[in-house]
Amino acid sequence: MSRETVVNLVLLGSLLIVPVYARAVDDPFLITLSTRVAIFALAGVGLNLALGLGGLVSLGHAAFFGIGGYTAGILASHALNYAPLIDGIIVINGSRSMPVIWVTTLIVSACLALLIGALSVRTTGVYFIMITLAFGQMMYYFSISWPAYGGEDGLPIAIRNEFPGLNSLDPFQFFLIAYAVLCVTIFLISRLQDSAFGLALNAVRQSARRVEMVGIATFRLRLTAFVLSGMITGLAGALFADLNRFVSPSMFSWQTSGEIMIFVILGGTARLCGPVAGAGMFIILEHLLGGISDYWLIFLGLLLLVVVLFAQGGLVSWLAGERVRRHG
Repeated sequence: MSRETVVNLVLLGSLLIVPVYARAVDDPFLITLSTRVAIFALAGVGLNLALGLGGLVSLGHAAFFGIGGYTAGILASHALNYAPLIDGIIVINGSRSMPVIWVTTLIVSACLALLIGALSVRTTGVYFIMITLAFGQMMYYFSISWPAYGGEDGLPIAIRNEFPGLNSLDPFQFFLIAYAVLCVTIFLISRLQDSAFGLALNAVRQSARRVEMVGIATFRLRLTAFVLSGMITGLAGALFADLNRFVSPSMFSWQTSGEIMIFVILGGTARLCGPVAGAGMFIILEHLLGGISDYWLIFLGLLLLVVVLFAQGGLVSWLAGERVRRHG
């Protein structure tokens, strides 16, 4: 067993132990913080598939995070308000079942990612970054201009959606739902990395031209990775909507895309549990320093600078005791 595998298990174990302890001492706020870490880590795992494995630097993943949140919010609002129509044109029957909402979210996120990816994956570098950013901002302004679902005021979810056999209103049980989704996704990503698809995608990231010379369609590989990435991040958005019982246009903002990227870079790009470490560090800093100063993001920026300059492998690489690669 490699050192990184041990670090991954410790990270996932720690994420579970904290809410177990919080439940024992009756601290629901700490459970909620742990749930946020699990959900943000899931969003980071989605981006890490595109960024770490495929080399696709996306600044528009908030589009998927937001569409997942709004899918959950719209289905829940239709179920509670018995409103099966959008402006009397599109028929949508609501649902408060999490599995139904998740499947719907995956489908909607996949369609959106396919649309964005079909245009953006044809480009590289700064062009790819700007196209994904543009799509994210388009979704942001679209959500503001949609008064049927709150416009810029957002859309409240009156009661948390249901999961069969569990009480989702209980903070600890809802954490277990989010944690289970995270662990299953990480396991599937680990299998994907070792598959022929994952190896080919990694080769495309290193040298797309060489891969094309052996007859592999790099566009399809990247597009598939981008769609899978968007689906995972969209699922995280649906869970985040249930956690807060509220969705707002801010879920589509470029700041949200930036935060998701920070989770990946802090934890370690292409590291399986890098987003878990990155999201955990982000929430810890926000909780500890946010109450001291409104400018706590300065300290986050300093930490990010240290990681980029001295630990390119992120926190996971540092915890695993790997030697830092120096350039120049």
